[in-house]
Amino acid sequence: MIYSDIALNAVFLAVVLDLFLLKSRMMTRGIFWLTYFLILPFQLLTNWWLTSNEIVMYADSEIIGQRLAGAPIEDLLFGFSMILVTISAWEFFKDRFNKKLG
Repeated sequence: MIYSDIALNAVFLAVVLDLFLLKSRMMTRGIFWLTYFLILPFQLLTNWWLTSNEIVMYADSEIIGQRLAGAPIEDLLFGFSMILVTISAWEFFKDRFNKKLG
């Protein structure tokens, strides 16, 4: 399985987790997309810094080939997945912890 396959599977799993398992449905909320687009420039900046300083390197045979800010497009998919899972889990657990504390 190449990096592209893993990235696409990560997006699929994040969406399933958000919409069907945790049922946070963050993808259907405008605030999620606003948050994502606020985080995106920092992800691109970090990707550029890590790849331009050769801290992170990618084998051309393992990626689609297109790069943005020095990093493969697949990194945007991973970033999206991580942000979606984190915010979905936060939303899911926040009410449960508040009920226990309150």
